[in-house]
Amino acid sequence: MANVVLVVDMVKGFLEPGHNLYCGDEARQIIPNVRLLLERESADGSQVLFISDHHDPDDLEFQMFPVHCVKGTEEPHVIPELERFVTGANVIPKNRYSGFFGTGLAQTLEHLQPDKLIVCGVCTDICVLHTTADARNRDYPVEVPANCVATFDPDAHTWALGHLQKILGAAVT
Repeated sequence: MANVVLVVDMVKGFLEPGHNLYCGDEARQIIPNVRLLLERESADGSQVLFISDHHDPDDLEFQMFPVHCVKGTEEPHVIPELERFVTGANVIPKNRYSGFFGTGLAQTLEHLQPDKLIVCGVCTDICVLHTTADARNRDYPVEVPANCVATFDPDAHTWALGHLQKILGAAVT
């Protein structure tokens, strides 16, 4: 198979103003880049998988972060700018930082046998980082396009890009 693109948390709760964990206007600047990436990779036969925060109302993560992306609300839904790539079957709900933890992602990738994973989305230093770490621990080659990831904190973004490349061995392009 070609590649698999993991689109991490490109959801309303992180990328639309007015939500508790809105990543900010700068994070929204990656949306056109992600859309172009998905168009290109889809045209090349790659599979697109959306990894989406879906929390129970009493999730323990809310001891660290404000309540966000609660099941049954609009927040876990993929942003409108990327909806045309959603099939329903390609959304993998998660409730921890890594898209692998407690989900069927590992089995899906085992079935698809991608040449490489391309990871994009938010937040560079949290869910993108942890998903990439778990992918690398499973020996997948991973590419992270730097213009397709963002986070709340510019310093954490820069640190995470370096960590992704120098420590995890992901190709930051």
